[in-house]
Amino acid sequence: MKICQLCAVDFTMARLLLPLCTAMQDAGHEVVAICSDGPLLERVEAAGIRCRPVPIARSMNPFKAMASARAVADVMREENFDLVHVHTPVASLIGRLAAWRSGVPVIAYTAHGFYFHEHMAWLRRNAFVAAEWLAGRVTDILMTQSEEDAAFARSAGLIRGSVITAIGNGVDASLFAPGSSEGRTAMRDGLDTPQDAVVIAMVGRLVAEKGYPELFAAMREVDAHLWVAGARLASDHADPIDAALDAIEADTDLRSRIHLLGERDDIADLLAAADLFTLPSHREGMPRSIIEAMMTGLPVVATDIRGSREEVVDGETGLLVPVNQTDALASALSALAADPARRARMGVAGRDRALCLYDETRVIARQLEILNLT
Repeated sequence: MKICQLCAVDFTMARLLLPLCTAMQDAGHEVVAICSDGPLLERVEAAGIRCRPVPIARSMNPFKAMASARAVADVMREENFDLVHVHTPVASLIGRLAAWRSGVPVIAYTAHGFYFHEHMAWLRRNAFVAAEWLAGRVTDILMTQSEEDAAFARSAGLIRGSVITAIGNGVDASLFAPGSSEGRTAMRDGLDTPQDAVVIAMVGRLVAEKGYPELFAAMREVDAHLWVAGARLASDHADPIDAALDAIEADTDLRSRIHLLGERDDIADLLAAADLFTLPSHREGMPRSIIEAMMTGLPVVATDIRGSREEVVDGETGLLVPVNQTDALASALSALAADPARRARMGVAGRDRALCLYDETRVIARQLEILNLT
């Protein structure tokens, strides 16, 4: 089959979807990647996946979305795909519209987390549900990462097709694993972090919905260092965290303990040198960063939201706290920072759970099976 993999930006294609693309190609299919142009597409092409860069809007502006849909449809008509597989919220709407206009026989959608969520205002939430329902009229297969999203999609009849299933999320178990003491020492030396300090790791885009303002405020009460790996994408429309960053700069203590590392290619090594992980997001789908931390043997402090609460077993592999609650976040982080034995127990339990449920090879195999590509 000739398959299109479509998302909004090169980051998603290179960092999240490339293993799926190569697995499809290894199974004997031709795969073409469509997303906005960017430097990371070089990695995709180096892996043998042909790329067709098309500017894809990341805003809900209907004029921009329609312009993107027309451009994508033009490419789809040229390529004559048998299957289009779309990802990420806005790109999935654009891609499904373009695929329908182009007469693609099968349209599949993986929801990495619906844009609407439980903490969204009722009217706004229903508007996004309606948009998903309308796009679902041309959708044959829906794969969600969380069971919670799959259950909602079934109850709401979100697609015309009969296939709605949760596939989970996965990471490379050979890459994310507990590290050596030598690697831990070298990483801490390189990041100007005391060897005996408790280190909390956080991986995510520098936007407010990831919970950074609460996390930075919580760190005033937590006796630990914080490593933050991530940057704000140029195309990101989420709220910035400028005020929270300014507060760090104005506080000598925080400035010495919060390390803003930018985008990193060595996340596995970074996690292996940390002591615990946190992701205090306001919304997620099925966050891969938590799985990476669990595979590495780290306990996790996360917010009690869909996806995260499916990955983290509260009290066994980590702790769950309410959304946007600085005091609760500080309390949970402090409790684990002060208790190395508890961290160790939770880390072992988390790795066992991740190996059982979130091995990337199993998740990819499941997708190939659902899409009839095996």
